[in-house]
Amino acid sequence: MIKLKKAIILASSMFLSLTSYAQAKDVTIYGVSSESGAFANFGKQGSKGLKLAVDAADDAAGMKFNYSIIDSESNAGKAARKVKAAISKSDARYFIGSTLSSTALAVGKEVDKAGGIYINGSGADEITGTQCNKAMFRWSAPTYGAVNASLIPVLDLHPEIKRVYTITPDYVFGEAMLNNAKIILKKRGIELVGNSYHSLKEKEFSGYLSQAMATKADLLLVLNFGSLATNTLLQADSFGMKDKMQILLVWSSGLDHFRTLTPKVAEGIYFGSQYWHEDESPANKAFVALSREKLKETPNYPMAHYYQMTKLLIDSMNATKSADPDAIRKHLEGLEYDGLTGREFINAENHQVEKYFYLLQGKKASEMKDPDNYANIISKAKYFLPANETGCKM
Repeated sequence: MIKLKKAIILASSMFLSLTSYAQAKDVTIYGVSSESGAFANFGKQGSKGLKLAVDAADDAAGMKFNYSIIDSESNAGKAARKVKAAISKSDARYFIGSTLSSTALAVGKEVDKAGGIYINGSGADEITGTQCNKAMFRWSAPTYGAVNASLIPVLDLHPEIKRVYTITPDYVFGEAMLNNAKIILKKRGIELVGNSYHSLKEKEFSGYLSQAMATKADLLLVLNFGSLATNTLLQADSFGMKDKMQILLVWSSGLDHFRTLTPKVAEGIYFGSQYWHEDESPANKAFVALSREKLKETPNYPMAHYYQMTKLLIDSMNATKSADPDAIRKHLEGLEYDGLTGREFINAENHQVEKYFYLLQGKKASEMKDPDNYANIISKAKYFLPANETGCKM
């Protein structure tokens, strides 16, 4: 009899929870972004994209959308604690974004425990691989896709490349990038002549660049990100390295990087990018127009990244007419939609969004058609492992 009463109470509790989700009038979407720390610029740009998506939606299916920004401080432990606190103090169930892969993995565990939804754009393969869970979805291509979609076409364009030097951040994202690069180089019979690891606080790269030049490498493969990548390329330019070897930055922040580097530095360098504002897809044209109208600026990658992830959530609530995480999860799994890079698809088996990744090459200033026309699109491709090969078990 006691067991029966407990079952009735549990069923009633679940019914009330589902009812409250279905009847929700206000929904808060929490943005996890590096508002301070080493990647603050990326985080602040991303938050603009989240806010733009929420403001554009206004309300959906009778629900009013709000947003709240959680500063991850570019620190996985702090981000996880803040997310856990938000969950315990309120009905927080919807989370967007991160900068570091370590942050995404830590936050994903907390959101999964709470039965929520977490869409991020970090790169480590583990996110939709060995550490996947039901709560986590990823919009950006993982390191596997980024390295394949950028490195392979550069090697095809430059068959003279026989020796490669890599510069790698010493954490989970960097290690994944390096491992994927090694696989491609080995298949091509290209020698990895050296690698330099660096911390996330590194600012001085001249020693690493000197080592790269000493090896007489044909390609400098830059595997870091954000301000770390900016400093690497600026210092490489001061060394005149573009005259000595090809340079590829695998994971750029797109337009934001070009604006910081200027055409003088970026000219001729190859950039891998998750997003480029000149893509001709209808969804992207609408997004660029919205950003220019509301923010008076052309959107960059972090803005696009957070905007698309937030829009996925809001569109799903519209479609299901619900704020129930289980209903949203089921709607997202297997969803194909018009995204910022073209047709995008969410793999139901590991929650990876299968989208395009770009290879860009910096233009000369004299070739720019407008102030934001910094690069040519060299290629646009999708590289994703089958879900059963990623190690994901939900």
